[in-house]
Amino acid sequence: MPRKPQHPECLFRRLSYQGRKFGFEVATLRLPNGVEGELETIRHPGGAMAVPVAADGRFVLVRQYRFPVGEWLLEFPAGTVEAGEAPEGTIRRELEEETGFRAHHWDFLGDFPLAPGYSDELIHAYLARELEPLDDPPAQDDDEDLETVLLTGAELMAAVRAGEADAKTLGGYLLVRDRLG
Repeated sequence: MPRKPQHPECLFRRLSYQGRKFGFEVATLRLPNGVEGELETIRHPGGAMAVPVAADGRFVLVRQYRFPVGEWLLEFPAGTVEAGEAPEGTIRRELEEETGFRAHHWDFLGDFPLAPGYSDELIHAYLARELEPLDDPPAQDDDEDLETVLLTGAELMAAVRAGEADAKTLGGYLLVRDRLG
């Protein structure tokens, strides 16, 4: 069995910016080969994502504008885990706010790093089934403009190939596709 590589030594870290949802940190590291350098990291409290599946087998997604890439993207509902909140609570709330559906059956799918090249954000993924449309869904966040979209697996993969869906959505789909047969 190969041995694990040695971790770099952190010589210094400084928080450059703390925003409403995440921070930006710069760290000086010494790599195992002796080279020193600065690395920048987005420090994020983590997120929770639902892969909602309707009774007819279609996936429930949201389409929303993402300013950093300047595009409207299809995404599974997700949200930032708030301080003191468990990921399960986050995603139950977000599913209702973002899609107007409540799930009566939840399965934990796993955790995965979203973009480990520059962020420590970890996504907690859940399969949401037995969906019920809410008569009076909670209001969306003030900074969101969302459209609920239902897609088959083939339509979702076509959107991924066209660059119309984000990476967490592809990851979530891959986690459930074999489960759904």
